[in-house]
Amino acid sequence: MAYKTLLTIITDAKAAATQLDAAVAIARRRDAHLDVLCLGVDRTQTGYYYAGATAFVQQETMDRAQADARAAEAAVRAKLDAEDIRWGVDAVVSQIGAMPTVVGQRARFADLVVMGRPYGEGRGPELEASVEAALFEGQVPVAIVPDKYNGDMPARRVVLAWNQSHEAMRAVRATLPILKSADLVDIVVIDPPAHGPERSDPGGQLSQMLARHGVHTEVSVLAKTMPRISDVLNRHVRDSNADAIVMGAYGHSRFREAILGGATRNMLELAEVPVIMAH
Repeated sequence: MAYKTLLTIITDAKAAATQLDAAVAIARRRDAHLDVLCLGVDRTQTGYYYAGATAFVQQETMDRAQADARAAEAAVRAKLDAEDIRWGVDAVVSQIGAMPTVVGQRARFADLVVMGRPYGEGRGPELEASVEAALFEGQVPVAIVPDKYNGDMPARRVVLAWNQSHEAMRAVRATLPILKSADLVDIVVIDPPAHGPERSDPGGQLSQMLARHGVHTEVSVLAKTMPRISDVLNRHVRDSNADAIVMGAYGHSRFREAILGGATRNMLELAEVPVIMAH
């Protein structure tokens, strides 16, 4: 399998400049087609307006969303016209509650979705909704590139977060093109359970499976010496000079991740290298 169709979702072309640059670079490296969905978001919440005002508010917000989508499309077309890759651009307006359907329908036909970091200052809820729609409704791997990232995701050294979960296994299978092109895949196991199925050889079976695909691996068993799994992973990424992280997404419910935090959310907020996830 190879990544031949990439998708990126943009609501503000200026804010998503790094994201678009990364998507173009990845498409060029992998000789892939890049689809760009320029999304205008209608944030109308009709229950919050007094009777009789709803129609006016809906029209105003719809006009604004359409203007946002057209502006993003024009900026993206201007940039991609000068690039040497195959690409397509589509502008769509969606209410934020309908985004799982709108984004999911397009993401399901992509091999990889490339997005910027969904959390942080100046980032609206539509970015998180887009990432989750691609993961859950699109069932496609998502690469989150950090702010000011200027690479094309060659990922010579990859940290693969392994906890024996279904999500982690799906992430492994979904990212095989990245793992196979890496010089080394570091399978990281943090505090493996003493009575688990891999207690005598943490990561061993996964390493064997990947080796049969031609992937060069090593296994790092780490202690949870910091309060959060994401802190341990990020420290290991820095110490090992890794280029990317592969991990399963949302092992807990999305509600719990959003309220209490979790490895997925923390990694997306703090990671300094691309994070490629699947659910």
